[in-house]
Amino acid sequence: MKRILVTGGAGFIGSNFLHLLLQGEGDFQVFNLDRLTYAGNLLNLCSVEDDPRYRFIEGDICDQKLVTEIFQSQEIDTVVHFAAESHVDRSIMGPGEFIQTNVVGTFTLLEAARQMWPEGKGRFIHISTDEVYGSLGEIGLFSEATAYDPRSPYSASKASSDHLASAYFHTYGLQVIITNCSNNYGPYQFPEKLIPLIIQNALSGKALPVYGDGMNIRDWLYVEDHAKALLRVLEAGEFGETYNIGGNNERTNLDVVHTICDLLDEMTEPLEAGGNRRDLIQFVKDRPGHDRRYAIDATKIKNELGWDPSVDFAQGIRNTIQWYLDQDEWTKAVLDGSYRDYYSKMYEGR
Repeated sequence: MKRILVTGGAGFIGSNFLHLLLQGEGDFQVFNLDRLTYAGNLLNLCSVEDDPRYRFIEGDICDQKLVTEIFQSQEIDTVVHFAAESHVDRSIMGPGEFIQTNVVGTFTLLEAARQMWPEGKGRFIHISTDEVYGSLGEIGLFSEATAYDPRSPYSASKASSDHLASAYFHTYGLQVIITNCSNNYGPYQFPEKLIPLIIQNALSGKALPVYGDGMNIRDWLYVEDHAKALLRVLEAGEFGETYNIGGNNERTNLDVVHTICDLLDEMTEPLEAGGNRRDLIQFVKDRPGHDRRYAIDATKIKNELGWDPSVDFAQGIRNTIQWYLDQDEWTKAVLDGSYRDYYSKMYEGR
């Protein structure tokens, strides 16, 4: 029986992965280690918390004693490492937390795995971002061979953790696989990110802030497609390899905002003040080091593991908006902070 440690599983991408993983009938036990920072939300996992194969552990991946104890007592043989500080704007305001969690935390996990697993044993999946590659011009795609060129404290911290993971494969023979994904969107995303922020502001009739001229381009990946890709990597990925995971959905930020506005005008009641939601757009000062364009070449994972994204942006963004409309209580709990009381209500005394 596999004994899988998932780090950061109460976050956006991690929770979607756990939903997919626990839908299956495999013989495994899952331990979800999460510090429950502001973006860690156990409400994301209500549907799986009673699964006998699942156990939540509150804790910090930087806590060497705790991580070692989990590896030893639970006989962990697989790691799927999501835990990270991930919001670029926050990294600009305070980079220290990003270095600690993303670099030191990854090191702590790698060391525990190295100490526990004999060479050739175990499996360590390290989830990263396309932001480590820097910025593209008007043409071209990021491939697994693209040189790293991070431009923000966040992307620099993720690049550092990628290099550590790769070094542990080459130096110690640790069975590491790295994935670099494009921008995710979909259910359970914390509303500091572009798409849920615009949805919530547009529903409330608030200003819709767009950085710079709005022409920065991102490749958008529906989070459930990402989760399926990671499951394929877990099942069949080759050790020591990197797999780029992209959605084949390039859009400017302004296009994304326009699409959300138009769909909300179609799917919901009109604004009380009248007009359409595009009228709420406000261009604001660009953030420092704002990469102009990202785009992923996902040919390798398609050819080697048989994965291809199945949800295009038109359908994915409609699904996402509908999810937020249907999950009004989840959104309210996040916006007023009451979601953070869920742990004490559900787990205190257990």
